[in-house]
Amino acid sequence: MKTFRSAAFLLLAACGAAHAADWSDTSLSYRYGTKFAEPYNEADITKHVVNFSHVSGYKYGKNFFSIDYLISDENDPSAVGSRSGAHEAYAVYRHTLDLGKISGANLAFGPVRGVGVTAGFDINSKTDAGYNSKKRMLVAGPTLMFDVPGFLDVSLLALHESNAPYNGFTQTATDRYRYKTHAMLTAAWGIPFSAGIPLSFEGFANYIGTKGKNEFGGPTAVEINVDMQVMYDLSAALGAAKNTFKVGVEYQYWKNKFGNPSDTVPGATARTPMVRAEYHF
Repeated sequence: MKTFRSAAFLLLAACGAAHAADWSDTSLSYRYGTKFAEPYNEADITKHVVNFSHVSGYKYGKNFFSIDYLISDENDPSAVGSRSGAHEAYAVYRHTLDLGKISGANLAFGPVRGVGVTAGFDINSKTDAGYNSKKRMLVAGPTLMFDVPGFLDVSLLALHESNAPYNGFTQTATDRYRYKTHAMLTAAWGIPFSAGIPLSFEGFANYIGTKGKNEFGGPTAVEINVDMQVMYDLSAALGAAKNTFKVGVEYQYWKNKFGNPSDTVPGATARTPMVRAEYHF
């Protein structure tokens, strides 16, 4: 309950800051791939993913909110014996305060243009045959903002994570279990470049430390999740404003997914090429 209250407070703070936004970018996107993976599942999974994202900046920092709606094929079934695929919603919120803007001091050094503090949460809900994840996670830690075209932010965050899965095979519910607080080194970037056409290199990379024993008493492993895309801005060809319509290719490498050790758990490492399209407004 405390986690929900904290998440609600952060979301309200984001909404309040949005009213005073100096700039914002809201987008709808779609991506598709046939090589998704899930722990304890040896099959390649096809997924359609619809995303809503919003990022905005105000006097003292910026907000980021994103929610994925993921639709799996029958290789990731929604229930035992079902031929319909699982559905999942995964939401992320981050708020970064720029310490230099708050204090009025110049905190730039070397390639770093600013120093901040980031806090936020992850929440998911998935209906699948085996695990039925109900993840709740609070994050907080320092952020370095690098002086590059576009943006590059690198953060070291403490993660306070819990889950309360339900096993559809055994009809067994697990009480909400809190993992050991652990660290994540994370980077997010969006860097424009040109190769005769307007392109951008975008994505994120997470290196997540072990989180102690899982809810069933098993070991967890270091988790690596890199998701990157090259996007082409085709707005001019459609008579639209810059960065309105983008298409591109995306690749995700996710080792030891959700902390499951890939040397003992089938499906715990994903190598997933995707196609992606975005509309910004």
